[in-house]
Amino acid sequence: MSKKPNILLVHGAWADGSSWGKVIPLLTEAGYNIVATQQKLESLEDDAETVRRAAEALDGPVLLVGHSYGGAIITEAAHLCPNVIGLVYIAGFAPDKGESLEILSASGPVAPPGAAAVRPDKYGFLWIDREMFADNFCQDADKTEAHVMAVIQKPLSLAAFQGKVTDAGWKNLPCWYQVSMNDRMIPPPAEQFMATRINARTITVPASHASMVSHPEDISEFILGAAKELHASIKDESAVHA
Repeated sequence: MSKKPNILLVHGAWADGSSWGKVIPLLTEAGYNIVATQQKLESLEDDAETVRRAAEALDGPVLLVGHSYGGAIITEAAHLCPNVIGLVYIAGFAPDKGESLEILSASGPVAPPGAAAVRPDKYGFLWIDREMFADNFCQDADKTEAHVMAVIQKPLSLAAFQGKVTDAGWKNLPCWYQVSMNDRMIPPPAEQFMATRINARTITVPASHASMVSHPEDISEFILGAAKELHASIKDESAVHA
C-alpha cells in the first residue's frame, strides 16, 4: 500500500510556523502527517537547508508548501530533497534560477501597496511597521489576531531578500499555486504570472497576503487536493511496478 505524502509547511517573511495554526488541524484531520518549519529568515541558503533537514527526517514522500518568501525557500530546497514530489505555493514567490525576491519585486510596473509599510533597521533586517501591518499583510483577519501577528512578526534579512535561487525546483515537479486577489504585499498579477510560468494548477481566493490565516478552509482544501493527486499518482505507479 502506498504511503500518503507528508506535508511540510514553510512560512515566509514577517511570520513564523504558527501562521499555519488554522490549517494544521484541518490537514491532520484528513489523515496526513504534518510538519511546519521555523525559518531563520537570515539567508535563502540557510532557510533551504532548514527545509532539507526537515524533509530528510520524514519517512516517505513529501509535499512542500510555501507561503510568500517560503515559496522561494521551497523552490531552492526542492533539488536538495530527493523525497519531495510536489510544490504548493500559497501567495508565494516562485523565482527562476538567478532570481531573488528583490529582482521579482522590482520587475512589476508598480510597487505593491504594502511596500510602503516595510521598514529596514540598522542591522540589515526588514520589518513591517506595526501600525500598518494589519492593513497590508492581513487586512481580512480578525483584528485581535492581526494585532498579535504584527507584534510577533519575524523580520526578513536584506540578505534573504537579495538571495538568488540556484535551482528552480518547480521545473521538475508538479506544482500548485494559490493567488490572493486582495494581496497588498505581492501584486495579484505578479502571482498570476508566476503561477502561469510554473505551469501550476491554480486557484484564486478573495484573500489578503495571509490567506492561510483568513481563509484556512480554502487553503487546506487546496493543499489536500494536491496531496491526494500526488498520492493517487504514487499508487498508480506502484500498481504498474507490482
